Amino acid sequence: MFSGIRAHGMRIAGIAALASILAICAPVFAFAAEGEEQPALYATAFAAVPPLLAIVLSLITKEVYSSLFLGVLAGGVLYSGFDFSTFMNHVMIDGIVGSLSDPANSGILVFLVILGMLVAMMNRSGGSAAFGRWASTKVKTRRGSQFSAILLGILIFVDDYFNCLTVGSVMKPLTDQYDVSRAKLAYIIDATAAPVCILAPISSWAAAVSGFVEGENGLEIFIRAIPYNYYALLTIVMMFMIVAMNFDYSKMAVYERNAVEDGDLFTIRDNSNNTEEEEVNEKGRVLDLVFPVVVLIISCIIGMIYTGGFFSGTSFVDAFAGCDAATSLTLGCSAALVISIIYYTARRVVSFRDCMDCVPEGFKQMAAPILVLTLAWTLKVMTDSLGLADFVANLVDQMPDNLIVLIPAALFLIACALGIASGTSWGTFGILIPIALAITESRPDLMIVVISACMAGGVCGDHCSPISDTTIMASAGAGANHISHVETQFPYALTVLGISTVCYVIAGILESPWIALIVGIVVLYGTLRFFKSRPGSYVVDEQKAIELAKKYRA
Repeated sequence: MFSGIRAHGMRIAGIAALASILAICAPVFAFAAEGEEQPALYATAFAAVPPLLAIVLSLITKEVYSSLFLGVLAGGVLYSGFDFSTFMNHVMIDGIVGSLSDPANSGILVFLVILGMLVAMMNRSGGSAAFGRWASTKVKTRRGSQFSAILLGILIFVDDYFNCLTVGSVMKPLTDQYDVSRAKLAYIIDATAAPVCILAPISSWAAAVSGFVEGENGLEIFIRAIPYNYYALLTIVMMFMIVAMNFDYSKMAVYERNAVEDGDLFTIRDNSNNTEEEEVNEKGRVLDLVFPVVVLIISCIIGMIYTGGFFSGTSFVDAFAGCDAATSLTLGCSAALVISIIYYTARRVVSFRDCMDCVPEGFKQMAAPILVLTLAWTLKVMTDSLGLADFVANLVDQMPDNLIVLIPAALFLIACALGIASGTSWGTFGILIPIALAITESRPDLMIVVISACMAGGVCGDHCSPISDTTIMASAGAGANHISHVETQFPYALTVLGISTVCYVIAGILESPWIALIVGIVVLYGTLRFFKSRPGSYVVDEQKAIELAKKYRA
């Protein structure tokens, strides 16, 4: 009891301390002149205050909505210099309304809503339950269920948003059956989303990165940078190692112990995602899950090449490089929804009325991630208006010339910090890749490794940030509490971050991707062996876990 009161008191004290800091600093930034195009604190260290405030508060309070909102308010205060009219216009009009009216953002929201409807129909059809029954005859171990989730995540490489929600809806029945915690599933989903997409030449990420490399063949540079993308490569290797070694450490060990020994898949439940249990449709077959997913993949790919101009004479590769990802996914998901409704009603596994009942149900399931995404986008508007990108660029420009071989590692760490603060990988690419090209004009031999360091750092920051859209969607896809996902994934991401930094130092000196990658894999294995031997780690007894899972299901 007293420990709970003490923890609650510490959270309140933390919030009060952060509020006091803002109040004390008020005289410093209150001099912003009305009517200036840029605030007085533009491109200063204060630009990092709003995202840092949101991140710290979310970790202290374990509550993401109010933390993001307070970060947005702090950004509005810093921008306006305590002018109420400017503050309200910037937060409400430029921030919230501007974020929701942005075509790319609204396209993502529409995609999420339609995908939520499609997932609701798959569940209503009994396809998910049928897949769980089928998979249980093929997958006999807890490790096997996790390997299956990893392989499915790697196969869905077209887009990270699509990956997060599809892998979650397909794999939850199987991982639940073997008492894999939802936090662990969220980690697997997140670790096969951005890290896989950033390695796939045919993906929305390749298209985005190609667009940031002006004056060069963007797709060619993207492909050449793949062997240097140490964070993405080592993250995938680490997933396989963790599952093969059958252990977890740090916060993840707590969640996995609760799942295996107590049958508690959540540890911390997200009340916003709680839904009533539905009766399982016994007519459902595995095809009722597989067919919509396959149609969705094909429709999204066709949507991408369509928006890229493939049917107007553009080559296939150029169409992918020039596609509009948000519009493509919306078109693809809409087509998949219509085809799935026709399929389910024709097979008489779900009536047309039940399909229509899934429309509000799917929207309701996506309400929580939509709210978090809206606040995260608004927070990005605040940081952009305060010049966070220019502040980071100035830091890079001040680096001494004699440390040129350390530039890949330095840019990797800067990209990580920027990704954590802004919650966006693509924004980090857009900021740092042009800077990287300018830095390496005198050393063109370092161009590929430096660009790859920016890409890897953006993905790493995306993984570590509580306000990242893919982190939010991985939580939604797994049905896990968002803060649970953040606090369990962060130590794993931090492990790979440290080893990747060493790899970029080696690559900067030797200018070879393979030696650094081999060293990274060996160091990663040794690090995991060390963590496995520590008292706080949790090593799973596979046979005992299976017996306990049968007991809880009974």
